[in-house]
Parts: sequence; C-alpha cells; structure tokens
Amino acid sequence: MDQLTFLDSLLRTTAEQIDFFLENGYVVIKQAFTKEKADAFTKNMWVRLGMDPNDKSTWNQERVHMPPINREKVATFAPKAWEAIKELLGGEDRIDEQASTWGDSFIVNFGTPALEGAPTVEPPNLDNWHVDGDFFIHFLDSPEQALLVIPIFSDIKPRGGGTYIAPDGIDMIAQYLASHPEGVIAENLSLRPSTTTAANPRESPGYWSHLEEVKKCQKFVEVTGEVGDVVLLHPLMLHSASKNNLREPRVITNPPVGLRKPFNLCREDPRDYSLVEKKTLKALGVEKFEFKPTTERRSVVPQRVLRERAMLEAERKRLEQLELENITLITNSVPIAVA
Repeated sequence: MDQLTFLDSLLRTTAEQIDFFLENGYVVIKQAFTKEKADAFTKNMWVRLGMDPNDKSTWNQERVHMPPINREKVATFAPKAWEAIKELLGGEDRIDEQASTWGDSFIVNFGTPALEGAPTVEPPNLDNWHVDGDFFIHFLDSPEQALLVIPIFSDIKPRGGGTYIAPDGIDMIAQYLASHPEGVIAENLSLRPSTTTAANPRESPGYWSHLEEVKKCQKFVEVTGEVGDVVLLHPLMLHSASKNNLREPRVITNPPVGLRKPFNLCREDPRDYSLVEKKTLKALGVEKFEFKPTTERRSVVPQRVLRERAMLEAERKRLEQLELENITLITNSVPIAVA
C-alpha cells in the first residue's frame, strides 16, 4: 500500500503532472484553503453533533455523515483548488456553477474503543468500497459528478481513518459502464443495471459488487494530509472509509463538481479533451469512444437524504439552544444601572 503522493498544485500542463494524473487518477492540492476558513466552517461542528470533543464517551458512532447548513463557492473558499478543478475539467465554461459550492457536510471518522490501537485492516478487506453518485443514474459520461473531491478539515495521519483509494479500479468501472449504456444504479456498495427487474439485485445480470471486485486491484493509496489540503480524483475512483486506529477525529467533506453537459469522449479535435476525459479513454484503452445512453438520464432520491433531513432538524435545535444560552449569558453579564 502507498501513502498519498503530494503535488503542490496541478501546474499548467507540465508533462510530469499530466502523466501522474493520467496514470493514477488523482492529484493533491496542498494548502488549498486557509486554516481560518477551516476554523470558521467547523466552528459549530461539535454542537451540531451533540458530542464533546474532550469526552470520547460521547462519540457514539464510528463515522457520521452530516448534512450541510452553510455553503460557499469553491472559487472563494479554495481558489487554488478551483484553478486545478478548471484545468482537470477543461475550463470554467464546462463547469456547472450551481454544482460548484462546498458545504459544511462533514464526514467525521471517530473510530471506536475496540479499534484504538488495533491492527490495521488491509485495504482489500475494508468494508466500504464504492464509487460515489447515489443521486443519479450512472452512465460512462455522466455530468452530475465530474470529480470526486476531498477537502481535508483535520490533520490526517497514517492509520487515522483517512480514505483509501484504488487507482487501478478506475479501469474496471469505466469498462463496466461502457458495457451498460442503459445506465446503472449505485447502491449498497454495488452497481446494477437501471433496467433490472430482479427482486434481488444480486441476482440481476450485470450486478457488480465493489467489495468483491476491489480484490482484483493491485494498488491502494491512503489519503493523509493536513488542514487545507484538497484531493481531486477521477469520478470513477473506487474508494473506502478506513478504520481509525488512532481515535483522533478525522474530518473531511466530499462535495461533487458537476458539468453543464455530459463528458464528450468522441471529440473531433483531441486537444479539446479534458484531463478527466483523457483518463477515462486511457482506462478504456482507446483514443475515442462514442457513447450513447439507451435510457433517459434521471435523478435518484437515495435513502441517505431522509436520514440527513432528520439529522439536520436535530442539529438546528442544538444550534438554536446554543444561541439562546449565549443570549442569556450576555444578558446576565450586562451591568444594571442604578439611579
């Protein structure tokens, strides 16, 4: 297994950095946003969670996916990352502005008492391997998630619950999607054709289990880093949460970046391909690929949305209570004038 290879930025088309992305499917932008930005975003995180950062007994879940409350444009929150995003996707005019914001939807990996100090679980044996995008029908050229993005809001050490990625899994997923123009549903750590009529998804022709297929991968990379780093990955990157053996809360977010139009894998001028498109074509082993969906593109409402709505309501109540307590504290501290 490898730790993440860091690049200071995706500098303007240096051959070495382009080759690195085309070979590995990811790039890391160091210090893409400031600690001040991170502190402001995470200011009320523990209140929202209803946990005490200094009392591990209150950390009652191994991993929490929080809904967003606040949002900011990537261009102002992390301008260095935004420049790299534009370069990877072929320019700002291709990017959907509405899908180019980051929210405080933190994913916090606490670990558990049993995991603290325990032996490392080898990457192929992790239980969370998947590709992102449970909110739309997946096609090879889907625009809804043009990049997988990991902004880092806490320092992440080795064995500290960082995401694991499997770069050679991109080839498998790209080839699978190319063979399923009817589109597939990403659900329960698997993919299945959107047109399936099987009552049990596992019995569907074309069913794809990430947990089974990832064992064919040879390269695994552990995402470590510091507050302000941002990892930009190909949208078909297989990845998994890892076990936090340090019991130091790991905080990231996972916002998608969308395109105005689907990826174009059959451009007349090869110079017009984005780096992400080039990586997809490389995964397919071709110079161009004419992809045409055979069913309509559509959104999916995943089960997690219902869970996030309930969490959001609970978080807002805690924040309202905090505001009331602060108002009471200020009121009680104001000296009363005596006539």
